[in-house]
Amino acid sequence: MKRSFDLILVALSAPLWAPLLGLIAMLVRIKLGKPVLFRQARPGLGAQPFELLKFRTMTEARDATGNFLPNTQRSTPFGCWLRSASLDELPELLNVLRSEMSLVGPRPLLMHYLPRYTPEQARRHEAKPGITGWAQVNGRNTISWEDKFRLDVWYVEHQSIWLDFRILWMTVRRVLFRHGINQAGIIGAPEFMGIEVRGQKSEVRSQ
Repeated sequence: MKRSFDLILVALSAPLWAPLLGLIAMLVRIKLGKPVLFRQARPGLGAQPFELLKFRTMTEARDATGNFLPNTQRSTPFGCWLRSASLDELPELLNVLRSEMSLVGPRPLLMHYLPRYTPEQARRHEAKPGITGWAQVNGRNTISWEDKFRLDVWYVEHQSIWLDFRILWMTVRRVLFRHGINQAGIIGAPEFMGIEVRGQKSEVRSQ
């Protein structure tokens, strides 16, 4: 039922998101250049990797050694707007159509986080990753990693179509009012270092 729910909602909303997808792709190409899409391997259901698709929101600026500059130096007003409006997430609808993601579920994080999870935290991979999720509507980037994972596991244990409806409605409200986008001074979320080094924060050079 969850897969059917995803496909029906994506299909019914296609007249809204498909033209917007094309328009934003054109704007990203004009303002940030190629590539338009940000592609990165992320763990999906059962922690199996898939290629996440998002709109690129940062420049490709690098230092003299060829490494990416810090996020704050590669960020642009246009990219910040895409992030704050959550429009950079639109290409993930293609991941939903390919059955790699669901509309609702734990957010797909970075592959190198996998060995840092406790067994309980790793249970977040018992459901397909989602474009939005229970943690996103209860704080997103403003709550601790431990709280995010606790909320993710709660969703895995209680997931239902009615809960998904509730989360999607709450997501629309939070996107409109732009709640919980970033912690102060940080673009995105601080890197998860594992429970043994709780409190340490390092900038993740990804989108």
